[in-house]
Amino acid sequence: MRIAITRMRRVGSLWLLLTASVAANPLVERVGDITITVSDLEQSITFYRDVLEFQLDARAELSGEPYDHLTGLTSTRMLSARMTLGNEAIELLEFVSPRGRPVPPESRSNDQWFQHVAIIVSDMERAYRQLRQRGVQHVSPGPQRLPDWNAAAGGIEAFYFRDPDSNTLEVLRFPEGKGDPRWQVGGRLFLGIDHTAIVVADTERALTLYRDMLGLQIAGRSENYGPEQERLNSVFAARLRITALRARHGPGIELLEYLAPPGGRMAPADTRPNDLWHWHTALLMVGDDWLSSIQDSSLTWLSTQSVILRHGRRAQLARDSDGHGLLLYRDPGAGE
Repeated sequence: MRIAITRMRRVGSLWLLLTASVAANPLVERVGDITITVSDLEQSITFYRDVLEFQLDARAELSGEPYDHLTGLTSTRMLSARMTLGNEAIELLEFVSPRGRPVPPESRSNDQWFQHVAIIVSDMERAYRQLRQRGVQHVSPGPQRLPDWNAAAGGIEAFYFRDPDSNTLEVLRFPEGKGDPRWQVGGRLFLGIDHTAIVVADTERALTLYRDMLGLQIAGRSENYGPEQERLNSVFAARLRITALRARHGPGIELLEYLAPPGGRMAPADTRPNDLWHWHTALLMVGDDWLSSIQDSSLTWLSTQSVILRHGRRAQLARDSDGHGLLLYRDPGAGE
């Protein structure tokens, strides 16, 4: 059964009426950590800690039969680091064995393997200055302020750049009246993660999984284009349909459909979890029988079976129809 939720959102001095169709009993309780596959864990820890002010929360070495079943690989050995920023976290994951392939050359923001995290900053000018001082590789030529004619996105400042493995990252600043109110609280430069964004070939097809099956709520929609958007994404004539999704807790998942230009590449069909363009987003599932509730043909299971990992967590790794990884999991004793 589905229900319609109507609410108001403030955009500048205006209030917009938003109607979102959500599952009455969503399967996802929380969008959790976003995992980024890296080639050198120590190098990546240094980058995310020293450049972006993440804090190292925990480290682990992972191997054995459960992780072979989880990844669908053999002789798996991984080095993991969980890093937090505010209330959100990423996991950096290096495959010691078997090694994966690098990010495809000349990757662009409209390729379907594209995924980023949007890191919120309190001061864009100061954040950009710090990133330049650290020598980050630009994707955007500099921070872009989205135009005021775009009611959903006007006034937002954003900048794309790359980490040491050529993964794209975004820093984002919301003007007053947009975004979560906690992003308006000062004190630190880098505040937290608002969402992870994924490129999809067809928004409605993606919504059959993320909204209709998993129960994430549509929190906003916009269509972005113009010279500022082109410069931000470094894609000429970029025109994007953007759909923001939220679970009850955690960062959002943003669907990016490029209406133009044509020609964004599909994710390689033989992508494996150890390939450096493979990211996955953790989803905390509701109830102990969640696996039997998922009947979506757009999911491809990478795990050979459901496995029990550290601390009793039951998990299974999948890929959506556009190639983006999802770690579906359940913690022992997790509340409803």
